Amino acid sequence: MNALTEHSHQYIIIMKNEQMAKKEEIQDVVPARIIQQPKPALPPIESMIMEIRGLQVMIDRDLAMLYGVETKALNQAVKRNKERFPNHFHFQLDNEEFNRLVTNCDRFEKLKHSSFAPFAFTEQGVAMLSTVLRGPVAVNVSIRIIDAFVAMRHILVHSYGDLLHHRVETLENSHLQLLNRQAESDKRIDEVFRRLDQGHTIPTQGIFYEGQIFDAYTFAADLIKSAKKRIVLMDNYIDESVLLMLSKRRDGVSALIVTRKITETLQLDLERHQRQYPPIEVRERADFHDRFLCIDDTVYHLGASLKDLGKKLFAFSRMDMPAGELFGRM
Repeated sequence: MNALTEHSHQYIIIMKNEQMAKKEEIQDVVPARIIQQPKPALPPIESMIMEIRGLQVMIDRDLAMLYGVETKALNQAVKRNKERFPNHFHFQLDNEEFNRLVTNCDRFEKLKHSSFAPFAFTEQGVAMLSTVLRGPVAVNVSIRIIDAFVAMRHILVHSYGDLLHHRVETLENSHLQLLNRQAESDKRIDEVFRRLDQGHTIPTQGIFYEGQIFDAYTFAADLIKSAKKRIVLMDNYIDESVLLMLSKRRDGVSALIVTRKITETLQLDLERHQRQYPPIEVRERADFHDRFLCIDDTVYHLGASLKDLGKKLFAFSRMDMPAGELFGRM
């Protein structure tokens, strides 16, 4: 009996040893089978922020991945608390925005055939998500995302500042070029008008034929209008038409008529003229025969009286002597 008991005891010990060995063998194998593959690294949060409708937003699918929940669960939580998510907190993409998102972002390619457009969340919407999803993980993720929004806003502000500075410089350069071109154009226009003026310069001599009354009148009027300081007319035949012609002179230009005799009719016409127009001085002098019209210091010799220009053939010429010399010899 003792031998049998001892044999049974040895058998039990052997069985325990084999069981322990198998247990150790299992412990060596199982951990190798349950080792999990490392999750792929998530892209930077900044790369998930995009601009839609002029706002910096994140798509619900990216947010669900960061929060560790399903996209459907995230949107259901928002739907249950829709009063916390007004339109400027989150909105659903329209067809054009959805197509542009799928086309430009490879990570949303699987949504290409989806009939349900994703939602976009602004920075305020992300902050509100932490109150809906609850838990420390949601709070930490929301803080990280909001920090990313702030960083992106900082980058955009500096980028916009540089862009604005560049645009201001471009506008200044464009404005300067425009001013230069305008100045050049003004010079060309001035040159055109100068040449046109040269083309209309009062001739130095010529002949008017009988019947050219208007042409002769225009010629005399242009001479009178060209005066800058004074006009002196030496003519023995003066009437109201001559007074009217002299009234066309510029403001501040004096007018003097030298004639052989001031008749009563001329005196009456002169008084009436002085009441309406700048005064004309008239002096009597009988020691000349021809007609002279002095415009500032330029002397013109006229072959007919000013009142008779164009009625008969007459000639005119500009004399090569200053008006002062003519008056000095008289």
